Amino acid sequence: MTKLPDPILFSDVDDWIFDLDNTLYPHHSNLFSQIDVRMTSYVSDLLRLSHEDARTLQKQLYREYGTTLRGLMTRHQIDPDDFLEKVHDIDYSWLVPDPVLGAAIRQLPGRKFIFTNGNRKHAERAARQLGVLEHFNDIFDIVSADLTPKPERRTYERFIEAHGIVAKNAAMFEDLARNLSVPKSLGMKTVLVVPNNFEPTYSEIWERDKAYEDDVDFVTDDLAAFLNSILKTPA
Repeated sequence: MTKLPDPILFSDVDDWIFDLDNTLYPHHSNLFSQIDVRMTSYVSDLLRLSHEDARTLQKQLYREYGTTLRGLMTRHQIDPDDFLEKVHDIDYSWLVPDPVLGAAIRQLPGRKFIFTNGNRKHAERAARQLGVLEHFNDIFDIVSADLTPKPERRTYERFIEAHGIVAKNAAMFEDLARNLSVPKSLGMKTVLVVPNNFEPTYSEIWERDKAYEDDVDFVTDDLAAFLNSILKTPA
């Protein structure tokens, strides 16, 4: 599926911004499914709901508020630290180290950031297991965003302000097209990272974001190959 870009199109990029879940690590690793299960259990325990009812509510909160966390904070005033700690208590050995991806990220010119709706500890553990953590300048997590998730515009503005990002010289990589809408409007190059052959193992149809296709400049199902194509010297 990957259509490799002309490297010249990325020659002015100084800041490289990567989502974490199902972006830096591949969708087929299924790591996020562990978090998904723990979120359902959290909702079930909190509200004393059956697993089925808890999962239905969890997905409703995700659609309405952008994250399950924000929905639970708004409706039930939960402790966000407790939620983040419990849902990210997962087995990171599911991730296979990716030295090819690590080498590609290391060679990208300029700064590199992880920008995630998860928390810093989760991002650090996942990136360390992948073997890419040391190549990043910083992590902007949901706490840095004042618990307001992507795709809220103010969250991107906070990130840009915190790191002095010049949007026209930045590229953002995401697995959800809706999260590329604001970056596109700000002038960033946008890259959608999709599962191999675009055959998700567990995500719902409504997560595919067809309404946001105009906000996507490039699509790839192989992030390392895409980055390596950018690193080639333009003809």
